[in-house]
Parts: sequence; structure tokens; C-alpha cells
Amino acid sequence: MAVPPASGLGGVLLLDKPEGWTSTQALGRAKRLLGLRKGGHTGTLDPFATGLLPLVFGEATKFSRFLIDAPKEYLATLCLGQTSTTGDTEGAISDAVPVLATSEQIDDVLRGFVGVQFQVPPMHSALHHQGKRLYELAREGVEVERTPREIFIHSIERADKSGENLIISVKCSKGTYIRTLAQDIGARLGCGAYLTGLRRTAVAGFRLEQAITVEGLAEAGARSRECLLSPEVLVRDLPARHLDEPEADAIEHGRAITLPEPVCGDVALFGPGGRFLGVGLGTADGAMSPARLLANG
Repeated sequence: MAVPPASGLGGVLLLDKPEGWTSTQALGRAKRLLGLRKGGHTGTLDPFATGLLPLVFGEATKFSRFLIDAPKEYLATLCLGQTSTTGDTEGAISDAVPVLATSEQIDDVLRGFVGVQFQVPPMHSALHHQGKRLYELAREGVEVERTPREIFIHSIERADKSGENLIISVKCSKGTYIRTLAQDIGARLGCGAYLTGLRRTAVAGFRLEQAITVEGLAEAGARSRECLLSPEVLVRDLPARHLDEPEADAIEHGRAITLPEPVCGDVALFGPGGRFLGVGLGTADGAMSPARLLANG
């Protein structure tokens, strides 16, 4: 599928976030290089994590939720035989214990994580508790009870195993903490584990191979905005409806229309000539009302 370039309405940047940067820092740098003010990211990556971070600018911010809610894919490196107080390299590391599990036993344990899981969010996370981030409380030495959250693991496989280092590929729902997943895997193996590396490889069909580095964006200079994709790529997984001129005009002016073939839920709407209008909300009786539209219609 050809990906349309962005217009003056803003667009989507697929960035390969470097290690040591917060997602907010990466967004700020991209804003400066692109010369754009309005922007956001579509799901954070921890500072020590790298990989695909889709950023949205201008009118594309209206449709960012379709990536925030989408499944993510990662390559995660675990150190078996030790644990960390934070679940990753930033915490205090325990003494090593022998790792007796075979590759076959590891595969069996990994298969047990596929499907619905209930995960306790880590203390070192950005969730709020009584007005404070959990990681702020953790830094103060305070630990609070966290309610388990439902997540979904679409797939999880052993990609490589060398000594105590285990690399896994994971496709999971939003809200999944890979650090916690690493700890849970270690617990089921009986030897403990913590996360030593994390690279996001895909989000909603976008692949890391499509991303540009910060250095590449800087080298693009005055042509940096050519790296932006059209806002409509954010809704490419939605059902689409192509409207004629009167229907498009009604939607653009905030009026509902009736379609001959009903479609329920979010729908990507296009006008004559394939012009992307935005997202409509359809109901079972055939009604289609505007939900989020581009500024020009």
C-alpha cells in the first residue's frame, strides 16, 4: 500500500528513538527540526528503550488515538538468574542464581503468556496515585498497592538464547509493561529475570524499517517535512467510505447523513477525488455523523 505524503495540515513522523531520551525529549527535538509547534507522541517509550515512536503533528494529532490503542511489537532482552528492583537496568540488581531451564522449558513458559493476562503495573511507571506519579513515590521509598490490569499478549517467542541472555519477540496490547512481563517470566522459570534491553519494532502495521533517526532528520534539513506521512495513514485500518459531493459537504458542515449500507463505529471518510475528510461515527440504522474532521473539511 502506497503511503501518501503529508500536506500543510501536518502529518506523522516515524522516528527511531535513541537510547537515553524520554519520548517527550524526542518529540521536542523533532518539533525543532521540523519547525512545527503542535505535536504529540502515540505511546511512550522508556528512556532506556529504543525503536519505533510515531509522532503526530498538526491535524494528525486528532487521530493519534488509533495508534495509542493499537498493538505494539518489541524485541526484549532479558537477563535470567537475577532480578532488579525496578525490573530493568536502573534498579539494584540481585546476586546471580543458576539458570537451569532448557530452551524447550523456556518456550513452554512463554507459550503460557499468550492470551489474556492480568499484570500489576510497576512502581517505576508514570501512572498516577493520589496526584503523584508512581515513579515519584518509588523514588521516595514508598510502595502502594496497584490494581492488576488486563492486557493481551498476541504472541511471544524466543528469538535467541545465549548464556543468561534471552531475547524474546512480543506482540501485545496497549498498557503492557515489558519490564513486568520480564519479571513474570523469570518468576515462572524459577530463576528470576530483569529487562536489559528493549526495542519497539512495530506499531499498528508500521515497521521500524520505515523509521528515520534523529540524525537522519537533522541531515534532511529544509527537506525534513518530506519525512512526514499524511494524517490518513493513522486510520488506514478503519473501514472506509467514499462520499459524493453533497454527502461530503454535509459532513464538512457538521450534519449527519444516511448511507445505503450501514456501518457501525469509527469510519474513515473520503470525499470526491479521494480527499481525506476525517473520521465519522456510523450506527446500525445507516446514520453517519462527523466525529473528528480535518480543519479544511
